[in-house]
Amino acid sequence: MKLLSVVIPCYNSQEYMRNCIDSLLPGGEDVELLIVNDGSRDQTAVIANEYAKKYPTIVKAIHQVNAGHGGAVNTGIRHASGLYLKVVDSDDWVDYPSYMKILHKLKTMARNHTVVDMVVSNFVFEKEGKKNKKVMKYENVFPQNRIFSWDDIGRFRKGQYIMMHSLIYRTNLLRECGLELPKHTFYVDNLFVYQPLQYVKKMIYIDVNFYRYFIGRNDQSVNEKVMIKRIDQQIKVNKLMIELVKLDTIENPKLREYMLNHIEIVTVISAIMLIRSGTPENLEKKKELWNFIRERDFELYHNLRYGMLGQLMNLPGRVGRTISVGAYKISQKIVGFN
Repeated sequence: MKLLSVVIPCYNSQEYMRNCIDSLLPGGEDVELLIVNDGSRDQTAVIANEYAKKYPTIVKAIHQVNAGHGGAVNTGIRHASGLYLKVVDSDDWVDYPSYMKILHKLKTMARNHTVVDMVVSNFVFEKEGKKNKKVMKYENVFPQNRIFSWDDIGRFRKGQYIMMHSLIYRTNLLRECGLELPKHTFYVDNLFVYQPLQYVKKMIYIDVNFYRYFIGRNDQSVNEKVMIKRIDQQIKVNKLMIELVKLDTIENPKLREYMLNHIEIVTVISAIMLIRSGTPENLEKKKELWNFIRERDFELYHNLRYGMLGQLMNLPGRVGRTISVGAYKISQKIVGFN
């Protein structure tokens, strides 16, 4: 069994996938790199096959009909043979010293027959044109250098949240929890993080800036104009998060509080993108989203709608929407997203 499976979803990734793969190859025989070519129309398949031929014991090239990012991750999970699993998008990369420290910790735990459900590390927003890089760190939340449970965690700050880039999951946990990401849908990384969390019991935090999350391409899914264009997919994921996880069934209060904060962030992003579009159709979709939440889970609706962020996203009239957008722009600068 490999120690770590790394799923690399690729769609028309010829321009940047080599940088991603090359950053992961130093893991050597401890890792398997699953390059999932998701129906690309450029040279992605050729490049994937080239790496698989050159590194046959490390790299596997998997080719499939286009199914979107979620479909590619699903394929990677099905093929993974590693004890743990990480998703690295093809335009991102990992930091070498941090990578070595993480693998060393995983190997040490494996030698001691110790297994955790989730490994957390930091990630860096590699924003195009920005010299000062925003780092998402968790040293105020998670204990260091020991295995811990949700009972041991501190409080997350506003704007501090767990992303796919932060996580390495135990592979079988992803299978056992029934994770199946929707095909042909963007923003499924929120589901990848959120749905399995309720099954996580044991964790470890490794305080290294491991994942480098590139932001800056005009066609990138987190580009604001692209997000507005794909707002129906953002709403779809938002609703699935509410449908698939019932917060009132989660016994641990600290985990429940975190998951409430996470769904709040996703809902606020949905709302602000609908407001930013400015169209009557999308303003109506915003009302429909709130109605959906109220009908599905009134307690959740009350917590989201009448929390500080929920009230800010629902200020009445054009002036209220202007204030909401202004607050969002300030959050962008503070938190570093988009």
